Amino acid sequence: MSLRGQMLLMRGYGLTGCWGRALFNKIGLGPVRYAGGCADAQKGGKGLILGLYEKESGKGPRLTPAGEKFDDRVQGKLTELISETKITGRLGRGKVFNNVDPEFRSICIVGVGLEGIAFNELEMLDEGMENVRVAAGIGARSLQSLNCIEVHVDNMDYPEQAAEGASLAVWRYEENLAKKYRHVIPKLELYGSPDMDSWTRGLFKAEAQNLARRLCDAPANCMTPTIFAQAAVDALCPCGITVEVRTMEWIEQQHLNSFLMIAKGSCEPPVLLEVAYCGTAPEDKPILLVGQGLTFNSGGINLRPCDGMDEFRGDLTGAASILAAMRAAAALSLPINITAILPLCENLPSGMSCKPGDVVTLLNAKSMAVRNISRTGVVVIADPMLYGQLTYKPRLVVDVGSMCKGVKKAVGGGATGIWSNSHYIWKQFQRAGSLTGDRLWRFPLWRYYKDRVADHLSYDLANDGDGHASSCLAAAVLHELVPCSDWAHLDTYGTGLLSTYGLIPYLAAGRMTGRPTRTVVQFLYQMACPEQPK
Repeated sequence: MSLRGQMLLMRGYGLTGCWGRALFNKIGLGPVRYAGGCADAQKGGKGLILGLYEKESGKGPRLTPAGEKFDDRVQGKLTELISETKITGRLGRGKVFNNVDPEFRSICIVGVGLEGIAFNELEMLDEGMENVRVAAGIGARSLQSLNCIEVHVDNMDYPEQAAEGASLAVWRYEENLAKKYRHVIPKLELYGSPDMDSWTRGLFKAEAQNLARRLCDAPANCMTPTIFAQAAVDALCPCGITVEVRTMEWIEQQHLNSFLMIAKGSCEPPVLLEVAYCGTAPEDKPILLVGQGLTFNSGGINLRPCDGMDEFRGDLTGAASILAAMRAAAALSLPINITAILPLCENLPSGMSCKPGDVVTLLNAKSMAVRNISRTGVVVIADPMLYGQLTYKPRLVVDVGSMCKGVKKAVGGGATGIWSNSHYIWKQFQRAGSLTGDRLWRFPLWRYYKDRVADHLSYDLANDGDGHASSCLAAAVLHELVPCSDWAHLDTYGTGLLSTYGLIPYLAAGRMTGRPTRTVVQFLYQMACPEQPK
């Protein structure tokens, strides 16, 4: 690779190269710098990530317990290097040192921030856990850029979160890139802790989110409804999860007309997946998950602007995150029953496309006018969600999808929007988001919005409603479809598509995020294993 190519590669990670061969060259602008020789001079082998707590008043930066043991092993060399290079322990900042230890060719010292911080009520976030994800992610990506084939990660008091950050940081979708340009994904190992259960749990959660990222980031011609269905079978069936692939004939027989109204605009045949995980007694009521699965959403006749339209290959983020969450639930052997309904189709303009103002009768006998074909998320999942409730009689309904840009305008990529008719369910999701670092924010589900979508003379519901607050209007439509169940709706428009502003350090820029997979997994865990009242 050319020097320019190497520099562009490093900038893509937020890192800098090491120019010259001085022992401690301080040139660089990124969060992790290199010392002990040129960065490209030491490739391959093992790498080690060690955490460094930020200096506080009266005392300097301090290595984590695992780092202190390693420092003793190398006769205090790390302490000397930290002192000479003036690393402060600031979150995400650090250096890579080479040739300090014969076993580990490269050692990344990365800041974990202040020691002992925990839940921040104002931020709705466990900052201690999130800092470990950030530090582990930045460290792992730094060593990956040196082509380390094996990376050992300091647990930093949170082995599960260290596994999540490192695994999410080193993965990226490169299936269509020439092999010589692909990045080596190193093998990740826990260092300095016997808590392999927590480490493995973190890997399961991160690998689930990486699966969702792969499904969302694939080009639309490489992830059609049929290909997605095959990917679901390949990913879930080996885990003991039942996958039923329903084709056009079955969909027509079940009168899932709202789904077919959008699907008929494309030559790609629609598919509906019924996925079932049984972790407890079969007679126990399941949690019903419904995921929007638009493998490409052009907007139909209400065509979206060409600039940036390719991002909407990721409009299957709901289906992808639910599929991935179910895989993690099986890997974790959660004692709970889960059923998922995933309608998959494309929304394209053609002679068969739905026209603005077309009306469809739903399974609950209500009529819905499809006035804006680009806001088809609620239309696609309306009948499948009704079908799931009629068939499985669930204890709880959760739907996930990138519905409308209103939530992105409101909170950007900072949180996934949630609407719920149950305060208990909202609190469970709030807690799950604070633990995973992938937060949710609750929006109102008031009659004001219901009147905007249901107060019409010629039909019962309108898919877009009247006025602003598009995401609240979409939630009001879906609320009309769950009259008797506890229900939550997650809108991932700002979080599940391409990552741009306010980038999370352990996710790659300009790629699909796979959010909120880990939050859904944590929520399912909390529902399966509720805390006992004290």
